[in-house]
Amino acid sequence: MALGKDAGRGVSMKINLHKDANLKRGATVIEGFPGFGLVGTIATEFLIDHLKTRVVGVFDHSELPATTAIHNGKVVQPMAIHYSDKHNLLLFHTILSVKGHEWDAADEVAKVAAKYKAKEIISLEGVNAMVPGSETQVFSYGNKRFEELGAQAMKESIIMGVTAALLLKTKNTSCLFAETHSGLPDSKAAAAIITMLDKYLGLGIDAAPLLKQAEEFEQKLKTIMQQTQKTESEAEKKNLSYLG
Repeated sequence: MALGKDAGRGVSMKINLHKDANLKRGATVIEGFPGFGLVGTIATEFLIDHLKTRVVGVFDHSELPATTAIHNGKVVQPMAIHYSDKHNLLLFHTILSVKGHEWDAADEVAKVAAKYKAKEIISLEGVNAMVPGSETQVFSYGNKRFEELGAQAMKESIIMGVTAALLLKTKNTSCLFAETHSGLPDSKAAAAIITMLDKYLGLGIDAAPLLKQAEEFEQKLKTIMQQTQKTESEAEKKNLSYLG
């Protein structure tokens, strides 16, 4: 059964895997949809760069804004699925907000995970820091191993978005949350999650250069956000001038 779909409503989002995706069963799935501090998006970008993954599929969508980015001189798929053969790791990475389509997005992630009998789904999120200026803390839910590795158990929180949909509708989803001190892209929070994933999955990640990459990607995302806000503001002014 599709997750959260109303009867008679068309699907606005679908994952299309490449015919030559050649995925192994039992993969660990990591999803990093944009959320508070864009922690999930930045963290999955880290993993893609460090693990030299290959693109194995994309999200096809009909209702989200036509948006992309240019990185290292190349156009970036705004919603793509990457795969690490070495670590049997499937990464869902997006720079687009799926607000209003969370159930469809979660449904598609769950379908792929079920098809390839994924070992688990790990959702990456940012949460508001409880103590301003404090050292970044990582919290976890759904997997005691993260607590053994130093994460604090998440006891009380309100979860929204794709992560919430996955938690409600799947049995093998766990979460990593990093405290962030701003609604802006937070590279330090993302780096804290990367460090925890490295301990858990044995990825062999060097945190220092990853943090530098995070800062560069953070700046890229800030630029995209600023340009988007500027475009929307100019469009709104034009509309107001027509009305006036």
